[in-house]
Amino acid sequence: MKYFSKILLPVILALLALPAFSYGQSNEITFHKDIEPILQRSCQNCHRIGGGGPMPLVTFDEVAPFAGLIEFKTGLRDEAGAMPPWYVEKNIGIQSFKNDTSLSDEEIAAISTWARSGTPKGDSADAPEPLAFDDSIKWKAGEPDLVVILPEITKLAGTADWWGELETVPTGMTEDRYIKSVEVVEVNDVDMTQLAGTVGGRYIFHHMLWFTAKLDEEGNPQRSLFNAPWPVHEVGRNADIFDANTGRLLQAGSAIVSDSIHLHSNGRDTTGHLEIGFTFHERGFEPKYRDSINFTGNGVDISIAPNQTDQELHAYSILESHTKIVSFEPHLHAPGSRMCLEAIWGHQVETLSCVGYDHNWVRTYQFQDAAAPLLPKGTILHITGYMNNTETNINIPDPRNWQGSGNRSTQNMFLDLGIRVSMNQEQFLEAMEERQQVLNLGPNDHVVGCPLCTATLVSPVTDADD
Repeated sequence: MKYFSKILLPVILALLALPAFSYGQSNEITFHKDIEPILQRSCQNCHRIGGGGPMPLVTFDEVAPFAGLIEFKTGLRDEAGAMPPWYVEKNIGIQSFKNDTSLSDEEIAAISTWARSGTPKGDSADAPEPLAFDDSIKWKAGEPDLVVILPEITKLAGTADWWGELETVPTGMTEDRYIKSVEVVEVNDVDMTQLAGTVGGRYIFHHMLWFTAKLDEEGNPQRSLFNAPWPVHEVGRNADIFDANTGRLLQAGSAIVSDSIHLHSNGRDTTGHLEIGFTFHERGFEPKYRDSINFTGNGVDISIAPNQTDQELHAYSILESHTKIVSFEPHLHAPGSRMCLEAIWGHQVETLSCVGYDHNWVRTYQFQDAAAPLLPKGTILHITGYMNNTETNINIPDPRNWQGSGNRSTQNMFLDLGIRVSMNQEQFLEAMEERQQVLNLGPNDHVVGCPLCTATLVSPVTDADD
């Protein structure tokens, strides 16, 4: 009996550890009931005929052959190569973001179970209604009110990276309007249905620095030092949605000016151009807050040793006014694997967000309105970048090379390009009071990113005569 007990006990324990759905069909993970809704929400905007993804993931017959790959890619979660390309780490910092396409632990587990249990199709009656795709899907922030098309450029296969300027393009604006969102997309002659590999293989524009300015009589841009630059376009980047109480001004008679375009070969002769989509605020809108155009970063003191991982870069900046952080946007190059944003206020040191980094997918992470950090003047922002210059990083062409600061992908940049707005004292107090009400905060509650939200604010002292 002791012998049989030793044999049977591990078997019984293993059976008890199996998930409940293994014992019956009612809880079985199936494509139509469980997997298809996940794909519709987080995958099919790109993975469809005509989309940016290398293969469509719409029907069962399209998805099932890739079940193992989908399990692997979604299981990466916040590391380079993960799908969907959303790299916010779930166990630290703020977790409320706009347009969050990431998967929950339960969804990732469901995909894994489905892939490992023979990819059961299930009952078609359980399937959600198919999504209807049209050309407007390329604008993730919605159909723009104004689209400006920039000149075409051809990049030949196998040629070196190119930096230069684009011809200035008038916006056609006949009146001043404040902008609530802006999005830049690349349109080229690559057949997206015939591609595999990274997103860098689908596009030729690595990035574009650009601004808007009025032109003088000779057609030269008249840029003011006080004009905020527009968000940098980078490969794989999502749309920029400004804070609801602010907006960038697009002036009548202005033009798009770019003094830094970076093109790279994608392995085939490709002709493409960029399109800039602007969405307007209502006429008569006046911004409540003003843009804060300073960034945190280090563009000089960068030294990445060969054949080493987990190398750290650090940069600091001091907020010169009360600030609301609208978004966090890490910008690294090929060795980059992770970046964290930290706020230091008095004795308090708090991590606001940590995200993985993939040089093929540049993401901007926009905080939900009730979660956006509200930081007092004098707060120190600290970013930490983690660099992997080894053969385990698929983006590194040769890990034997030392890397320093520079524009090329084989060199490095280290910046947080996120959007911020500045507040005066009255606006800052008002924003914290609104945060207290929205989140129903008590004096003992803690809010990540708002060190004074639950502090007892001292009333102004007045003279007795007053």
